[in-house]
Amino acid sequence: MSKSPATREFARRERPLSPHLTVYRPPITMTMSIVHRITGGALYFGTLLVALWLMAAASSEATFNAVNWAFGSWLGRLVLFGYSWALMHHMLGGVRHLIWDTGAGLEKHTASRIAWATLAGSVTLTLLIWIAGYMARGSVT
Repeated sequence: MSKSPATREFARRERPLSPHLTVYRPPITMTMSIVHRITGGALYFGTLLVALWLMAAASSEATFNAVNWAFGSWLGRLVLFGYSWALMHHMLGGVRHLIWDTGAGLEKHTASRIAWATLAGSVTLTLLIWIAGYMARGSVT
């Protein structure tokens, strides 16, 4: 910092703060855009788990059983649940962007509704997938 008296005087005055995340609530469209990017990264690591499962299936029965056991544990199911939610959310976020690419839904209220629909749809689809999976296995009566 400069040592001139004029600069020191300016630095002592109250300066306005720029808007920050702690000052303003981020709009839902911004939040869903950030989550879309995060789910894209999560899908990368989840796809590695799918590849691991496929490699285990192609190797020995013992390896396949070990990987199935890991994926069947409560932690493994939680990871797979998160992976399926990330997949659904990223897919619906992609559909949202395709709609915007046509020029439709760019009005503030419409974009917000589509963003909320993306979130609700991803949760609903994930739950339906897991319920259908449990019913197919005979775990739910």
